[in-house]
Amino acid sequence: MQMSLKALRVNAGLTQQDVADRLGISRSLVIEIENGKERKNDVYYYALAYLYQTELDNIRIPV
Repeated sequence: MQMSLKALRVNAGLTQQDVADRLGISRSLVIEIENGKERKNDVYYYALAYLYQTELDNIRIPV
């Protein structure tokens, strides 16, 4: 079952700022990734899958 990045983040009990701090990126970039505006670097999705302890196939990547 695929879940949105926001749903995965909320289920993990993290804020956007928590995710930004753990990945070493800005909060605004986290927002862009969750909204599908930043798709240039797929490494973010792998990092988020690892952070949320899920498989990449379980992430509904916004288009």
